[in-house]
Amino acid sequence: MTTTFELDRLGARIRSLRQDAGISLTAVARRLGISASALSQIETGVLQPSVSRLVEIMAVLDLPLSMVFDETLASSFPPPYASPSACEPVAQVAVARADRARTVDLEEGVVYRRLAPAPLPGTEFFESTYPPGAASGGAGSFLVHSGFETGVVTAGTLTFQFADGEVELGPGDSISFPASKPHRIVNRTDDVAVATWLTVGTGSTGA
Repeated sequence: MTTTFELDRLGARIRSLRQDAGISLTAVARRLGISASALSQIETGVLQPSVSRLVEIMAVLDLPLSMVFDETLASSFPPPYASPSACEPVAQVAVARADRARTVDLEEGVVYRRLAPAPLPGTEFFESTYPPGAASGGAGSFLVHSGFETGVVTAGTLTFQFADGEVELGPGDSISFPASKPHRIVNRTDDVAVATWLTVGTGSTGA
């Protein structure tokens, strides 16, 4: 059984990481191009962030997306980050049980689940679930971040939109692209779609 972050807990976690990083709400909002009021509503759980907004917030804080899942970790805690949901049955071997998995529910019902037992420096490993009609952000809202993306659709169909075209992928299809290439993910079907993501390289965030 997975543990889902309540919306107010997600907002409180974002606020805690921002404060720990020593960055004001106004400064983060300015870099995101939104009002301080809008960011405050995300931090208080009034507004639910989209995939793209959450990734952008973590990028401004220069923190890996996986930090959102571990409420006991401070932004100043040096990598490799230890995960309270993982155990070490054998020396240097991290194990996370399915019944302790953490998920984050985002705008439009998109669900993110971290697949690595513990955050890995320079690497993000996630599963994303897109309900029918869901997208990573609003129409025309392309996501740009650091690193290199590779993903595989494990269920349903997802459309990957880029400024210069789009690609539709079904079960078993995979895709790779630099995360600096503006992109948006959409489920145009009536079925739930699931994808597994690996982000590697220079970035601190995942797609």
